[in-house]
Formats: sequence, structure tokens, C-alpha cells
Amino acid sequence: MEPYRIPAQTQIGHVHLKVADLKRSLQFYQNLLGFEITMMYGNQAAFISAGGYHHHIGLNTWHSKDAPPASKEGVGLYHTAILYPTRKDLALIYDRLRNANYPLTGASDHGVSEALYLNDPDGNGVELYWDRPKEAWPKDANGSLDMFTKPLHLDNLLKEI
Repeated sequence: MEPYRIPAQTQIGHVHLKVADLKRSLQFYQNLLGFEITMMYGNQAAFISAGGYHHHIGLNTWHSKDAPPASKEGVGLYHTAILYPTRKDLALIYDRLRNANYPLTGASDHGVSEALYLNDPDGNGVELYWDRPKEAWPKDANGSLDMFTKPLHLDNLLKEI
């Protein structure tokens, strides 16, 4: 049997998160990050998107209402990564977070991308990032991808705005 390869055009469509408090989560994802609500499912779930897609993120309390955050050492989602179209867009959301005094857990330059890391109100990891053009990705001597993790210079990022 030949190995199967997923089609190159395949995308991750959405993530659905269990949250303890739907209103609190909407304050973060809608009011701070700017996602729009596309549908509410009573007072137990919300579907949110960027640009009118049916939903990029689902938030629900079906099995998690008022529950504590998941253990850092337990299995589960490490983070949800939200891809911004440009470096300027990443700078704008960073400035918004900074002005709201929302804490970052990290900021990294990975060569292929630049990323901001933070936690949502339930302790779920969130990565906000932009990808450099593919032709600018770092390669090793053999031409293979050579990603790294270096500090992201946030003052330099702010120069985009």
C-alpha cells in the first residue's frame, strides 16, 4: 500500500474550546482580539469568526461550566494559533494587547514566522502570528527548513504602525 499524503490545499478549519464562563471568553475573543459572533447556541456556546466565515473558533460550556483550568502537565491542546495576514496586523494586535495591559507569556521569532503568546481567561494557550513569505524562510546547507526560536523584538514590531 502506498503512503497516503493529505492534499496540500488542506487547511485546519476551526477549533472548538471548552470554557468555564462563556461571557468571560467572549470578552477576550470578541472584545479584545476582535472576532465577530456568527451564532449563539443559547447561553452555552458561541461561534466566532474573522471575516464572516461560519466559525473559526467555537466556545462552549457544555461539559466545562465553572470548571477549573486544565492542568499544565496534562494532555490536551497546547495552543490555538491565529494567523494574521501581515506583520502590521500582528503589530496592531500587539499594540491593542499592550494598551489593555493583557499579559504575554512569550514573543518569538521562529525564522518562518513571528509570534506572540498569551493565555485566554481559561488558561488555554493562544499564539498570534504572521508568516514570512515562503522564499524568506531560513534553510540549512542542504536546503531543508531551519526554524529556530529567538526573542521577538517588540519595539521593532511596533515600528510597523
